[in-house]
Amino acid sequence: MKGRIWTVPNQITFLRLGFLPFFLMLIAYDHYRSALLVLVIAGLSDGIDGLLARSLNQRSALGAYLDPIADKLLLSSSFIILAFKKQLAWWLTILVLSRDVLILIVAVVILLVSGYRPFPPSIYGKLTTAAEIILVFLVVLAAAFPNYRVGLLNHFFTVGALNHFFIYAVTVLSIVSGFHYSFTTARHLSGPTP
Repeated sequence: MKGRIWTVPNQITFLRLGFLPFFLMLIAYDHYRSALLVLVIAGLSDGIDGLLARSLNQRSALGAYLDPIADKLLLSSSFIILAFKKQLAWWLTILVLSRDVLILIVAVVILLVSGYRPFPPSIYGKLTTAAEIILVFLVVLAAAFPNYRVGLLNHFFTVGALNHFFIYAVTVLSIVSGFHYSFTTARHLSGPTP
């Protein structure tokens, strides 16, 4: 199982990676409604590949690496293109990318110093990723349908108002999860090797 590459879930993940350039081109040329459709399809494919991996017993080592890489590529490039299009602030994009670079550098250092040691994502990391996904979706939704309003607790909010909430949420969670990951990794590295 570990050596399998062309499992159905992995093929879906490769397909999701194939959506990425089309999503970026659609954003670049202000086709936000089509970009929103591609984003929704990519999100659904993310859920489907995980479901199939479990139900068909087709989990693989490649899938364990490929799935988060596909998610991270989609999110990071989304933040960059949306910042270029002035739909997101550059300071937020730099903060999100800096956290990702920090985690990547720490992972490489761990790999070089002590070999492969798995560090499952923390609840803070998962919350950060979820908030980033929701923010990207809401930003593209607001660009696609500027006057769209969302009903919540008997009140109607513009998508832009929800964006502000998620901008603050992503900011706080990026900082908290970045520090948490750094401290947790340092503690693991200073402890005895299992």
